[in-house]
Amino acid sequence: MTVKVGDKVPEGTLMEMTDSGQAPVTTANLFGGKRVALFSVPGAFTPTCSNQHLPGFVANAAAIKAKGIDTIACIAVNDAFVMGAWGRAQNVGDSVRMLADGNATWTQALGLELDATGFGMGVRGKRFSVIVDDGTVTNINVDESGGLDVSSAETLLAQA
Repeated sequence: MTVKVGDKVPEGTLMEMTDSGQAPVTTANLFGGKRVALFSVPGAFTPTCSNQHLPGFVANAAAIKAKGIDTIACIAVNDAFVMGAWGRAQNVGDSVRMLADGNATWTQALGLELDATGFGMGVRGKRFSVIVDDGTVTNINVDESGGLDVSSAETLLAQA
């Protein structure tokens, strides 16, 4: 079942690259008592993700945070090393947290997995954006077409 507005996000643990190496990030700590803008990309370093989706959130980070968003986070079914390298390559700095769901466990718990085996990419996450307020989904935008139609930073900014 796909997560929807009004649902609590499932519990889980993601990974994040830090100066000391990879570190676990529980969803309780990520979302608890905070308003979070989370967006998912099918894969780090892929064309639409690198040229439009992530850069849109980096460019609009200050405006999104000015609307009361405490944290902006990007998630992908990649490992923390790849997400850290992609964040450095995209110069995200501290504007966007780069989170890994390496086994797609949390993405599947959301019901937002994508079967990309036809492209040799295995199970990935759909392209989506969501606003989570203290663990509860208040807005969700899922791109079903594979393109970047409804989950952009601009769409989320208008909803924040």
